[in-house]
Amino acid sequence: MRQLLKCLAVLLSVMLGAALPGTVMGQTLRIGMKAAVDGSDPHQSYSPNRNVQMQVYESLTFQNDTLHPVPGLAESWTVVNPTTWEFLLRPGVKFHDGSPLTSADVIFSIRRAQEATGLRTYAPSLRDVTSIEAVDDRRVRITTSRPAPFLTAYLASVMIVSAKAANNAGEEQFNGGSAAIGTGPYRWVKFNRGADVQLTRNPDYWGKAEPWEKVIYRFIPNDSARVAALLSGDVDVIDAVPPGLYNSVRENERMRLVTDVSAFNNYLYIDSGRAVSPYVTGLDGKPLTTNPLQDVRVRRAVSLALNRKGLSERAMEGGATPSNQIAPPGFIGYDSNLPELAYDPREARRLLEAAGYPQGFNLTIHCTGDRFAGDGRTCQAMGQMFTAVGIRTTVEALPSSVFFRRAQSGGADKSPEFSVSASMFATTSGVALEGMTSIVRTFDAKAGYGASNRGRYSDAELDRLIAAAETEMDDAKREEAMKAAVGRSMDQMAIIPVFFVRGAWGMSRDLTLTARGDQYTMATSIRRAE
Repeated sequence: MRQLLKCLAVLLSVMLGAALPGTVMGQTLRIGMKAAVDGSDPHQSYSPNRNVQMQVYESLTFQNDTLHPVPGLAESWTVVNPTTWEFLLRPGVKFHDGSPLTSADVIFSIRRAQEATGLRTYAPSLRDVTSIEAVDDRRVRITTSRPAPFLTAYLASVMIVSAKAANNAGEEQFNGGSAAIGTGPYRWVKFNRGADVQLTRNPDYWGKAEPWEKVIYRFIPNDSARVAALLSGDVDVIDAVPPGLYNSVRENERMRLVTDVSAFNNYLYIDSGRAVSPYVTGLDGKPLTTNPLQDVRVRRAVSLALNRKGLSERAMEGGATPSNQIAPPGFIGYDSNLPELAYDPREARRLLEAAGYPQGFNLTIHCTGDRFAGDGRTCQAMGQMFTAVGIRTTVEALPSSVFFRRAQSGGADKSPEFSVSASMFATTSGVALEGMTSIVRTFDAKAGYGASNRGRYSDAELDRLIAAAETEMDDAKREEAMKAAVGRSMDQMAIIPVFFVRGAWGMSRDLTLTARGDQYTMATSIRRAE
């Protein structure tokens, strides 16, 4: 009798459309997302927004799982000459309001992205674009101020909007949906700020039809609450599973855990730009008259003090992979010939002595304590490793809001506050060279270089190699120049890479997910398991 009642209960729940834990019901996909979306305007750069927006709007080029550019709204392109590109739009593409995609919409969108204002825009990706014109309704010609071999990668960041719907539209119109008109497989339906975003399938999509009729992104910032929502069946998929809760998902027979290396590189900024660094002192606690971090031997000693495998496996509880350069394997700019960065405390102490610091010195390092699972714990562990080789380290793990405010407190024309700080970086384009331009190229506000170069590192040879790579149109020569730039930055320890944070997703066992290097959780990457 008890078994019969249980079977009847299951049948009734199915008939009523109620989801059992670990079961995706109907054609609605519910995704639990750690970060909250704050808007629908695709020309304002913010990672959680982009995660959702890329399904509503599309770009001339798409990105594959390792962020390489592939054909998107442009089915092909031609390099007319080193500064002129011509893109051929796919035929028959329509916006959600039924109007056709034309060259005029592409021109409007790129110009709008170039002119966008605010804290976060995609304008830097378009810095080389000087003009854009329509050859006809399906062909667009883009001219750049110099050879721009990575243009197709950068254009993946720029979403195409309807010129008619987005003209003079502001935040209210985009968030309300009247201007949120794209060509993507899903339509923007409803936005409840701080709560959720609802999308519906685009029945007239030019590409392969999506299996999900409705997609709901719920914002659940608390890690334990997000995992609990998955295990209880309140959502079907969650992102950013913290390593400490991997087993909670793995050990549930109704669930599946997917992890993979991502483009998010956790590394140390080193203050090599100032003659005197504020958080470096002698053994007596008094400021040093010279900055030891300007000596490459000291920077190498700092790197050699780090047990990256231990940090990845223990401090990060398996949620990271040791890094030895800017980009992870498979991404644009990765050099497979670079060796792993060694852990050698004895050699670290030898280099400190050779640099004139046989007894070491005092250092305070700053990091976030709430940006990703394990960041504060990792920072404490690094401090202990530095102390073990003679760099007596104090750790300040700060709330992200405080950390980034202080990290930028020096302003555009001054050195930022910290001496050594841990941060995380990943380029939207997936191009390592773009990351290097931001974090290790000599700071130049006018040219837009070194925007995130918080250590104010400067090396003329590295600048030359970056400049050569970013304008070389020959694929083989560009690859050679790019690897030379990456090698130079690691040889000189312009920054000190620590590990790549692994993306982690939990989901119902009847679903599969293709992991992306940008850690996005897109309905287009989620399918029913066969």
